Amino acid sequence: MREMTDEERTKLFPIVLSEYNPAWPEWYAEEKTRLIRLIGGENIVRITHIGSTAVPGLTAKPTVDILLETAESTDVEKLIAALPDHEYVCLRQQTIPTHDRVLFYKGYTDTGFAEKVFHIHVRNPGDWDEPHFRDYLIAHPEAADAYAALKRRLKEQFEFDRDGYTNAKGAFIKAVENGGPEIRPARRLCHIASIRLVR
Repeated sequence: MREMTDEERTKLFPIVLSEYNPAWPEWYAEEKTRLIRLIGGENIVRITHIGSTAVPGLTAKPTVDILLETAESTDVEKLIAALPDHEYVCLRQQTIPTHDRVLFYKGYTDTGFAEKVFHIHVRNPGDWDEPHFRDYLIAHPEAADAYAALKRRLKEQFEFDRDGYTNAKGAFIKAVENGGPEIRPARRLCHIASIRLVR
């Protein structure tokens, strides 16, 4: 993908929301197989489908988020070299705080989004919040509905501000992490109904 200014990038890649697409799990499975082939299974601890596309029925950006956990001994430079740079855009530094060792975008083209778009978050192994958040939304449809409504409102406000959109969702996500009794069984937590920001 050619070099772009921030203004060009935000206009070409706005926040887009779509109704749930039952093909998203298939896209994830196909990309998982490809990543294992390119990187080598011996370098991968776990691959997980995270984000809203992993929650059946949930309105989402049509971007499949993948959590790729690699052994701490994995050479990141070799991993980057293993993914063709004409397909995968490598972000070594991101504009918002993250636990990612590196992030890959796939499906970003000079003319906009491709049909299939992926964000691949490369991290060390850990008990990451995203799978717990996904599972909570699956188990609690009322929370998923509230999250979808919030995203639709935020899309109108932050259509051309991806970081603003992500940060604005963070308050809801943190409230669920601190308020969902099933998301961290060991914690003493409140119920999801205590969330007020979506009302």
